[in-house]
Amino acid sequence: MPVKPITSLDLKNKKVLVRCDFNVPIQDGKIQDTGRIDASLDTIRHILQHGGSAVICSHLGRPKERSAELSLKPIAEYLSTALAQKIVLAPDCIGDHTGKMVDALKPGEALLLENLRFHREEEANDRDFSHELARHKQVYVNDAFGTAHRAHASTVGVTKFLAERAAGFLMMRELDALRAVTENPEHPAIAILGGAKVSDKIGVIKNLITKVDSILIGGAMAYTFLKAKGIPVGRSRVEDDKVELARELLALADSKQVKILLPSDHIVSAEPEATTSIYTVNDIPSAMMALDIGPRTVESFIAEIARAKTVIWNGPLGFFEIPAFAEGTMKVGEALANQTGVKSIIGGGDTASAIAHAPWANKFTHISTGGGATLEYLEGRELPGVKALGS
Repeated sequence: MPVKPITSLDLKNKKVLVRCDFNVPIQDGKIQDTGRIDASLDTIRHILQHGGSAVICSHLGRPKERSAELSLKPIAEYLSTALAQKIVLAPDCIGDHTGKMVDALKPGEALLLENLRFHREEEANDRDFSHELARHKQVYVNDAFGTAHRAHASTVGVTKFLAERAAGFLMMRELDALRAVTENPEHPAIAILGGAKVSDKIGVIKNLITKVDSILIGGAMAYTFLKAKGIPVGRSRVEDDKVELARELLALADSKQVKILLPSDHIVSAEPEATTSIYTVNDIPSAMMALDIGPRTVESFIAEIARAKTVIWNGPLGFFEIPAFAEGTMKVGEALANQTGVKSIIGGGDTASAIAHAPWANKFTHISTGGGATLEYLEGRELPGVKALGS
């Protein structure tokens, strides 16, 4: 069944449980990046402006027990500023005290529930916990695309008890953007895939081979593919148990007439912190490791992007955390950002982190807030949190 948007709901005088993804970095009580919170503000405002009461819930981190360090208190403070009204933090996400706080909410008011993962039952999708979470509310809105691949109590279980449900604005933006590049992309369509492991991208590559015209592969995963072609890669990171699979994927792409572009030169070093050098594809010394794509590869990738109408990018093209090995990712990113007439989708996770502070980062068509959820969508898998909204 198709997912309904939040705009289809009558929210007046209703308590709305809204699942957000506020799993943001917090250091010494200070939020380091508010991007995920800001992305759901439109959904919360819509509820408040249309006469509903917003009961906001999220997880933070992976707590083994209740702790002050993983409390949502800093998020409640930020929401109060961002929404220009007091957002109280409940002492828990369930229980009689919290239930009374929910009941006391007036239309246009909001309450933030404490960290869902302070209860192990959240990740276990426990039925009783789901029922408690749904109590006192009449409507459910899921705006947490970043957790849509998890069948947890707050993403799936509560839908068994709340018949009125819909996707928030962020969730709809994510789904619309990913559908546009996977279901009926405008051609030429290109995928840029990077990151460390072929094993993380097997399903993505298999699925995208049927949808795109070319795949540009960088990052550490490229060296498993190069080894599969019999090309020496020195000490570059290789998944030896995936070399044969890489060979099969190359053959599959060839059979579908999908072009695979691999690095033709590299930024290499004996260690990540050591002096860097450029080597062509066939002469990476045995004592060296490739840590970024080289300038010739950057040029070939940019040339391929220049002819594209649709580009989906998931995974950095080098060890971007160290500036010496971030240049490939940044140059390709800048070229894509400045390309006119292209639908450009950045697949969240490390890719979004790598380009987050670039002056051109706001020029892409869409930057996903999902990491694992985006990957699973690109694999063609059904996301439990999305399925539950339509069931």
